[in-house]
Amino acid sequence: MLPENYVAPSYLPKVEPRTASAKEELDVLLTAARPRYAPMAPMEVEDDRAQLQAGDRVLLIVEDDVTFARILLDLAHERGFKGLIATRGETAVNLARQYTPDAITLDIGLPDTAGWFVLDLLKHDSTTRHIPVHILSAYEDRRKGLALGATSYLRKAEGTDFLKEAFARIEDSIADRVKDLLVVEGDDARRKDIVETISNGDVHTTAAVSGKQALKLAEQQKFDCVVLDPRLSDIAVPDLIEKLQRRMERPELPIILYGSASTSPEEESALQRISDRVNLRHVKSPERLLEEVNLFLHRVEANLPEEKKRLLAKAREVDPVLAGRKVLVVDDDVRNIFALTSLLERYKLQVYHAESGMGGVEILKSVPDMDLVLMDIMMPGMDGYETMRQIRSSDALRSLPIIALTAKAMIGDREKCLEAGASDYIPKPVDLDRLLSMLRVWMPAAEEVAPLGVAATRS
Repeated sequence: MLPENYVAPSYLPKVEPRTASAKEELDVLLTAARPRYAPMAPMEVEDDRAQLQAGDRVLLIVEDDVTFARILLDLAHERGFKGLIATRGETAVNLARQYTPDAITLDIGLPDTAGWFVLDLLKHDSTTRHIPVHILSAYEDRRKGLALGATSYLRKAEGTDFLKEAFARIEDSIADRVKDLLVVEGDDARRKDIVETISNGDVHTTAAVSGKQALKLAEQQKFDCVVLDPRLSDIAVPDLIEKLQRRMERPELPIILYGSASTSPEEESALQRISDRVNLRHVKSPERLLEEVNLFLHRVEANLPEEKKRLLAKAREVDPVLAGRKVLVVDDDVRNIFALTSLLERYKLQVYHAESGMGGVEILKSVPDMDLVLMDIMMPGMDGYETMRQIRSSDALRSLPIIALTAKAMIGDREKCLEAGASDYIPKPVDLDRLLSMLRVWMPAAEEVAPLGVAATRS
């Protein structure tokens, strides 16, 4: 059953089962998203949490290499930060919720979960969404990191230059100043609407009516974020983005294409080539525009006026990454199927289901554009392992994301599932936050608020 102090995170739509009996099934299958207050995170490596005082600048270091974590902590001290250290993803999320640090460094290869899921959880919680997250990792997937909301992405390297650059980016992301936004829009009415949607006194907005004017402005000052009309009359958008990035010398410059106009195939191809160097989004509604600007400018949602909060609430009524996507649930227990279907349909997902492994394979043959599979492992006849092996034997389905559902977390379960063809696994009872995070991370990006160039990938 749900704990007495359970409060669903504000970004999640309320899940109300269709019947009283369905509620019981949901309680059995799904654990609570999280209690109002996260449990106290254990101190895995000695850090500064016992010495924190009001007004301290705090850096959360998420790193399983203890030696490297201590190096980062020493450098943080030299730059006037107090430091928190987490060597596991679960601890990192709890520390972020408890202390709301000024910035976070995040490794991807953590022992209990991939850093992608930590990043996704932080960026879908209104209390931590504004915190800039800087990925420092040996993994090279900058495009994915930026797509999930990272402020910057640096690959670990030897020497001091890498660390100097990392802390320069951290300092810039938390600088206590009015943020500068450049809006490039030729239509006067649309330009005025954009400024009114974003404005709150904590952002200085500069307007340009053309790409050429935007480039002149970029010679005079650096901007923290740029909002562009995707159809400018005087310059192709990919060319403008690259020139703005060079003139402002801003790595991973946040760019938001705002408007219903679509880019041409040639422009789309060009945007894909540069999307791993630039934080690039395409949004079509004012509420999504506000959501993305807030993310890029690290605005604290609690400080926004009520009308802006209502606009954000409207933006979150539907998760654009999940809405309309196709999910197949394969489980021999119809109660589990019903509970998962009830949940997923709340997020506007199209849910297919099968009560056997063979039935799941047949559905995949008839629905070739399935986005993801939730696969129960313990099924009579052809179990989940064999079903996943059969799915992977098809060339067309080798990259289809499959999340295995196991009855209980046992040592070696994850490795056994991955060996059989799973992309990832989650134990039952299913944690709601973790399940939604897995869906967002593993699904190909949707068009709305999709980082350009990521829509066709499955990694």
